[in-house]
Amino acid sequence: MHLLKTFFLLLFPLLFSCKNIGVETMEAKVGDPSASGKNAMAIDTSFTLDYLRGHFIPSKHPDFVKVDPAYTDHARDYYLHKEAWGAFKKMADAAAGEGIKLFIKSAARNFEDQKGIWEAKWTGARLIEEGVSAAKQYPDPKTRALKILLYSSMPGTSRHHWGTDFDLNNLNPEYFQSGEGARIYQWLTANAGNFGFCQPYSPKGPERPDGYEEEQWHWSYFPLAKQLTELARLELKDENITGFLGSETAQKIGVVEKYVLGVNKQCMPGY
Repeated sequence: MHLLKTFFLLLFPLLFSCKNIGVETMEAKVGDPSASGKNAMAIDTSFTLDYLRGHFIPSKHPDFVKVDPAYTDHARDYYLHKEAWGAFKKMADAAAGEGIKLFIKSAARNFEDQKGIWEAKWTGARLIEEGVSAAKQYPDPKTRALKILLYSSMPGTSRHHWGTDFDLNNLNPEYFQSGEGARIYQWLTANAGNFGFCQPYSPKGPERPDGYEEEQWHWSYFPLAKQLTELARLELKDENITGFLGSETAQKIGVVEKYVLGVNKQCMPGY
């Protein structure tokens, strides 16, 4: 009896220790980046794949607001996620105090908006860079898609779907090389980060070899956009990119990896 009691006294701490080890291991797997290779990030439950792909009407979405026309080019009504709009207004007001005028030329675009842009370029109804018809100049579908992708997103992949991104002042790269445009861009690169914004399409190079060409006019509200970028990394697949002319090229190109995720590292989750 004495030996049996001694046996259980020795066994009990061992069992308790094993139980603790098991719990700690489970906790480590849940929170440890090594489990997935990436840091876990909380993603707002209102952000879904349909939201990510622009399958909603911004003017009717409860989280979107109309941009005050005083902060736009007055060409049309623009909408942004209410948090992105609030941050932009603060940034624009701060810039105005330093003699820099920032105004929005493009904001939220849903799937149908982007489809209209893409298909107009795909069919040649709208000319692409250098004034050429993509349909005539590039009969091969993949080549044509790659040419359009220099500056335009496939429907379902655009950051403009998210309500976090907008285009400012001028859509011509040359505008930002000198004069007023250079002053505006210099101010943005020095100050936009203080208001939560980053430039997703920075210059192409070793740090950003893939994706769209540089867009000095395109800025993104990082606190929300990083969640949507992470959602895209986790759930968006090339085979999800459908519903428009030329969509069959998405898988051949690897649009999600090269374009949706091919952004400035300062706009990536974990930065």
